[in-house]
Amino acid sequence: MSYLLDANVFIQAKNLHYGLDFCPAFWDWLVENNAAGQVFSIDKVADEMSAGEDELTGWIRTHGKDLFLKTDVGVAARFGDVSNWAMGQNYEAAAINTFLQVADFYLVAHALVGGHVIVTHEVPANSVKRIKIPNACIGMDLRFMTPYDMLRRERARFVLGQRAVAE
Repeated sequence: MSYLLDANVFIQAKNLHYGLDFCPAFWDWLVENNAAGQVFSIDKVADEMSAGEDELTGWIRTHGKDLFLKTDVGVAARFGDVSNWAMGQNYEAAAINTFLQVADFYLVAHALVGGHVIVTHEVPANSVKRIKIPNACIGMDLRFMTPYDMLRRERARFVLGQRAVAE
């Protein structure tokens, strides 16, 4: 099983539970599982996160070469399927227009092509004002889960090493 991570996974990890300064094991796990062909994100997510200049932007520059999949012609070939789904729902025109321009749209297309599970903190919603990733996944018959579900499923372990014994 391979995973595609939404921008909010990286951003919330950095800002909350897995700060780069105090939980490097999470970030190492991402790199290691990317090298194993299991964890990815996409170029549009990297673009969204690189808009600011912070420690996450630096991490992306250092580790993003293989982690962020490029949008290629195969992915572009699925744009019509994703946009047709969005336009066939009861969303407001502004919600559809926004969705078609942000990384979420590309993330869904990438998942369709690669058979990936999308990992996001978003939850399904009944709002007509915004298309949420889980709603698009349900509509496009894709799997999605939270980052915590992914970490549990993959049996990630962030264990402290032995501490030096005080003499």
